[in-house]
Amino acid sequence: MTVARRQDTESRPWLAVPRGTAAWLRPLVGPLADEVIAEIGSRLPEFDRPEDDVFQHQQRLAVEGALRQFVDLLENPRAPWESIASVYRTIGAWEADQGRSLDALQRSLRVGARLAWRRIADQCDSPDVLGPLAEAIFLFLDEIAAAASEGYLKAIGRAAGEVERRRRRLLGLLLSDPPASPEEVAEVARIAGWALPRTVAGVALHERKQDQFTPLTLPPDVLVDTDGPQPYLLLPDPDGPGRSRILEAIDVDWITAVGPTAPLRSAANSLRWAREALALVRRGIISPDGLIRCSDHEATLVIFRDEDFIRNVAAGRLAPLDALRPAQRERLAETLLACLQRGFNANEAAERLHIHPQTVRYRLRQLEDLFGERLYDTDRQLALEMALHAWLALTRADEA
Repeated sequence: MTVARRQDTESRPWLAVPRGTAAWLRPLVGPLADEVIAEIGSRLPEFDRPEDDVFQHQQRLAVEGALRQFVDLLENPRAPWESIASVYRTIGAWEADQGRSLDALQRSLRVGARLAWRRIADQCDSPDVLGPLAEAIFLFLDEIAAAASEGYLKAIGRAAGEVERRRRRLLGLLLSDPPASPEEVAEVARIAGWALPRTVAGVALHERKQDQFTPLTLPPDVLVDTDGPQPYLLLPDPDGPGRSRILEAIDVDWITAVGPTAPLRSAANSLRWAREALALVRRGIISPDGLIRCSDHEATLVIFRDEDFIRNVAAGRLAPLDALRPAQRERLAETLLACLQRGFNANEAAERLHIHPQTVRYRLRQLEDLFGERLYDTDRQLALEMALHAWLALTRADEA
């Protein structure tokens, strides 16, 4: 046998089955199909469905069609077999659509193939036929199993794609402006299989390694979109048990800014705040280390909503510091902010700054010389505190 002939036989072993085998096998097809169907039903209860007319028709078509196709290949090794492959792709898709596993389908094929082989072997007493015939049967089984798997996996992919489309539509409704009606949201959520939560948090994401996309592994109730220019997710019940662990796991590969917990109708507002926090992280105003929760940066977020305005306020309120050297100006600004936040209690301000209380008092005297009576004007202290907060954040970002 030539190399080319041997390779052809290995890929299509029915070429090696002696001519004439098909003639004595063909009358066995009908009775053997009945026996295979009964055997599969008795061995695998999930395939015993006498009340399901559609399934019974498909099963008869598949079993008898496969047996006839095998005999046809023995008779004509180049016989087209797309029709039976199509049947098995359809069966695979059907099983997927019914929510059954691919393992069960593969087991049914093996049960059928073993029985068919035993019955055929009973009818054949020639070793020259049995060897090639066995190889041909089990390679043929592999081929139809592959067709069933193809149909199954394509159906799974279509189903997953449909679920994804529904969830994207749901996300669009939840984040729409003006908000979609509660009735429309509820209906789309039902179709998408998403239970409406009482509260949500928008979470803005930015990859820590821009040259390497890291897929997210998330519970099924988390809605996510990482395809757009501003990746994000919507986390239901963000204050519930275990929810922080989800975000902490994400934070390893993604800078994660978590918006405030909000009612479902305010999901867009929560995500907007999360995105504003992330923008400040990217500018260096907020540190990227660890989870960035908006609730931990409320003052910064509010102050930077109108940056031009706050810069003007800072320029006016902090003008007495302009004449100082940069390092001295920053030290006094930090001290003044700590004193304002601690009601000018030197001990508490010193503890916050990790310096000696006497150092705080010394710096306060310098600040009194610069600001005069304005330093203790309670009507101006809020604006002064905001100005200091913004100025220090901008200064540190510029230095980074």
